[in-house]
Amino acid sequence: MSTHLYCYTGTGNSLWVARRLADALGDAVVISMREKPASAPVTDADAVGIIFPVHMWGPPPAVSAFIADSLPVNGRYYFAVAINMGAPAGALLNLRKQLRRRDITLKSGFSVLMPNVYIPLGRVQPEPKRREMFAAAEERIKSMATTITRRSAPDLETGPLWQRMVFTGLHHLVIRQVPGLDKAFYADKRCNGCGVCVRVCPAGNIELVEGRPVWQHRCQLCFSCIHWCPEEAIQYGKNTIGKERYHHPEVTLTDLVVR
Repeated sequence: MSTHLYCYTGTGNSLWVARRLADALGDAVVISMREKPASAPVTDADAVGIIFPVHMWGPPPAVSAFIADSLPVNGRYYFAVAINMGAPAGALLNLRKQLRRRDITLKSGFSVLMPNVYIPLGRVQPEPKRREMFAAAEERIKSMATTITRRSAPDLETGPLWQRMVFTGLHHLVIRQVPGLDKAFYADKRCNGCGVCVRVCPAGNIELVEGRPVWQHRCQLCFSCIHWCPEEAIQYGKNTIGKERYHHPEVTLTDLVVR
């Protein structure tokens, strides 16, 4: 049996989980959702996993588009992992509905807690806390691997009822507005035009114009541009000024650059 893990990542949290899960499964390969298939999507994998960060309490638009257009349909066991910062809400229930449109049954879905990247609304946890979260995630991944190996079908993991009721509704209200929310991004005087933001953006949403980044209004709001900027020159409104940046310490810039 083999497993294909389709991963969408910005700051590296999802990629790290995908790699750790691949190691735990032993027969898995990690595939970036950025890599569009050259022909009709097919797979020789027995199991297919979708690993994604929760954005605005649901799957990012790019993940939904991948599921609609590019996800292979001939696997036997489908599962998903929702990387979140404490509010998984109904993200996996939402994903299950999207898969049903392609006649795919989501057999299992897991929630993994990782450090905060939404620094306009908070701060990154202190490093000791992050280490605790990584250790807890390692244990979760081992448990997930056992479930996947057994091809079990437990209930999907979700947030509490109030999250599913409130945040799922908000997700449907705001998710279509996300691409245009990049209007609040800007580069301050520390920007040296290196282009790292262009290369790490999973949506291909940034262009350099006269040596300065310009956002093209197809944003996923992953904040990878903020967190990977080597000069910490990119801001989102006034709420990110002076705040610590973060990307997973075991994921490198080379891992994320679109080639």
